[in-house]
Order: sequence, then C-alpha cells, then structure tokens
Amino acid sequence: MTDEPFRTIIEPFRIHSVEPMRQTTRAARAAALAAAGYNLFELPADDVLIDLLTDSGTGAMSAAQWAGLQLGNEAYAGSPSFQRFHEAVTGLFPFRHVLPTHQGRAAEKILFTAVGGPGRIVPNNTHFDTTRANIEFTGADAVDLPTPEGLQPATRHPFKGNLDVTALEKLLADHAGAVPLVMLTVTNNSGGGQPVSMANIRAVRAVCDQYRKPLFLDACRFAENAWFIRTREPGYADTGVADIVREMAGLADGMTMSAKKDPLANIGGWLALNDDSLAERCRNLEILTEGFPTYGGLAGRDLEAIAQGLQECVDEDYLRYRIRSIAYLGEALESAGVPVVVPFGGHAVFIDARAMLSHLDPLQYPGQALVCALYEEGGVRACEIGTVMFGRRPDGSEAPAAMDLVRLAVPRRTYTQSHIDYVIEVVTRVAARAATLPGLRIVSQPAQLRHFTARFAPLA
Repeated sequence: MTDEPFRTIIEPFRIHSVEPMRQTTRAARAAALAAAGYNLFELPADDVLIDLLTDSGTGAMSAAQWAGLQLGNEAYAGSPSFQRFHEAVTGLFPFRHVLPTHQGRAAEKILFTAVGGPGRIVPNNTHFDTTRANIEFTGADAVDLPTPEGLQPATRHPFKGNLDVTALEKLLADHAGAVPLVMLTVTNNSGGGQPVSMANIRAVRAVCDQYRKPLFLDACRFAENAWFIRTREPGYADTGVADIVREMAGLADGMTMSAKKDPLANIGGWLALNDDSLAERCRNLEILTEGFPTYGGLAGRDLEAIAQGLQECVDEDYLRYRIRSIAYLGEALESAGVPVVVPFGGHAVFIDARAMLSHLDPLQYPGQALVCALYEEGGVRACEIGTVMFGRRPDGSEAPAAMDLVRLAVPRRTYTQSHIDYVIEVVTRVAARAATLPGLRIVSQPAQLRHFTARFAPLA
C-alpha cells in the first residue's frame, strides 16, 4: 500500500450554486470586439464565455465566507468585524499597523502619496500596472530589477520572479538618498506569475539593512509564492505554508495587499507596516480618501469574508489543487507547441505572444492581437501584459516592453477541468493560424494606464 498520488486533478470542493454562461457565435463576437475598440476591458461580461482577464476578485467564495457575511457588523468605528479581520491578517503578517482599504491600488495610493514624489526612485523585481502608475503619478520613478532569467520566457528556473540583488546594490550605491523603500512583488505577476525564493527575500533584506531602507512586499499572491517555496526551495519541504508566509513577512517592514487575489475575496485590501511615524501619515491619508481606519472603505461583511479567506487560502489541499490545475493548462499548451513562460506560475499561464506572432513588430502589439483572436475564436477573454500595458513612458514616448505576454489568469475555484480543456482547444486553434493574425494600431488612449481604455483598429 502506498500514497502514490493520482494523475487526475480533482477540485477540493463541491459545487453549491451555479451561474449560467451564455454561448455566442463567432459573428456576434467579432461585432462585440469591434464595438469595444478591440479592447477586451471594454467588453460586456455577458458576451464572454470563459473569462481569464484577471484572477482579481473573480474567484468563488466558500460556504463559510458566505455565512460570514451574515456576521458583518457595520459600525462606523470599532466594529468586531474589523477585529476578526485584524486577527486574521496579523496571524500571517505580524505588522504593528494594519489599515484596511477597498482594494490593493488604494493601499498603493496611500503609501506612495506618503513616500513618493519628484526625484524619488522605487525599485522592485517588477512593478505591476497600478503600482507603477501610483508611483509615477507622484513624480517618482518605478524601476524594475528582475533577475536575468525572468526576462527569458523559455528558460527554466525555479524562481524567475527574484529581484536582481547585484542591480539593487548598484542602484542604492548610486542613488540611496532618492530611494524611500524597496519593494518585492510575490509572486511576480508582470514576469509571468513567477515566484520569489526565501533566499532572495533574505538577500534583498540584507541589502536594505546595509543602506537602511525599508522593504515592502506587494503580497497579493503570497500563498501561491509560499507553496512554490515549500515545493521548490531546499529546506522547506516539511514547513507549513502558514509558517512560510510568516517567515516571508518577518523579513519585511510592510506590505500592500489586494484581498481580491489569494485571500479569496471579491473586494478589499490593506496596507500594513511597522514604522509608527509613516503609519500615522498613512492613517491620516486613509481617513481622507478611504474611510475610518477600522473599515477603510469596506463593509463589515467584506472584512468577515477576507478573514475567512485568509484561513482557506493557506490550506495545503487547496494550494496543491490550485498550482497543479494551472500546470495542467500550461503543460497542455506547451505539448501543443504553444510558446509559454516556463516554469508555470501560480495564478496564470503566460503565452509568449512575441514568439507566437513573430511576424509582428512589438509596436504592432502582438499581445493585443492575440487576445483579440482568442476572444473571436471561442469567447475566451485574456489579458495583454506587454507593450500596450508597459510600452508608454511617463514623457509620452513609446518603446517595446521587455516581453509581450498574454496572461490566462484563472479565477480561484470558479472553472472546472472541462472549462480548461475548452481553453486549450481555443488557444491551439488560434496558434495554428498565428502567422495570419494582423497587428493593431492605437486609435485613442489616455495618458496613464492606457490598456484599460485605449481603443484599437486592426492594421491592413
């Protein structure tokens, strides 16, 4: 008798209620795409069959979370729901000050309003879109320092999300006075959902100590990162996921969080930190922009849902299913010859659109062309992570991003294996005619975060 694992992935939950999905025709999807200006953020959700645009706030809550909504106390100040939220957060992230916010970008806005400004520099392994935008909005520079392997989609490395410590040392040696803090994004979303090792966090911490700089985590996918540390990093195979999370947090001075990711909630987030003076400034900004610090723009029922979600997201049966189901999608696409970022991350599979649509120049937006083709082919909505999202500079100029990727972000506990099999079929159909896909040009765009609202037109 052995405990040899079965090959079949089963969801560690039963379906309690269902939401209908509407089938559409190719002609209807083509019309919807044109009406949306070839921007999938502008599509009505009812016109989407499988929605892999984001894993943020799109997951399914558990029965215990739905039950917790009934416990929500809506007192303006001092709600017991805040106390349960606070205990759940500090049980994993033992920072002295915890400020709830309505979502992660609000935490970023408060933090960088307090520490940013012209001439400031904020280094990170790779900033995601709203983090970069909130930094640049203050006049500061957001600098990416990914490990070299992180910029090579086909290179296998267990921790491609790491920060380049040598590059960080050089930046701080040259510009220490301009750096208010150092950030680490775990997992590294822009870099393909790749994890950061505990060794890298320790090395970054050591450099921060040398230059007396605080270290903050953008910790939206902390549980998935902890699972990769447990399964890939020597010395952690017998360490519990929650203990790994606490070790990660213990190496940092603060964090921003979107509770719409790993904490399994549909809304919410927080800013946590140890510095008393900075916390006071941030708390005053929170009162000004979000609400009183014991609700921070959230209803008490949302605080209850986050508290319960924080217990569920570090469950090892859940994480084993979550990571394995992402790998199932990635392995199938890789076997079909689709160029994908390897090894596979925790929340998404990233297609290398620049390699798949090699006939297109990066400024013809191969990632955006691919997401449009996936939607038109089978109603699958994905997200461009490339030159549309990151190619425009603060001065208005444009250059190709480091990579042009398409993210298939899988919502938590939402889709079954047959849904993923359908996605595999759609992607492989599009891959078979990738060389015929036209590029795009931008018709209109805002000055910041253009990927949300820009409008496109196909090139002839």
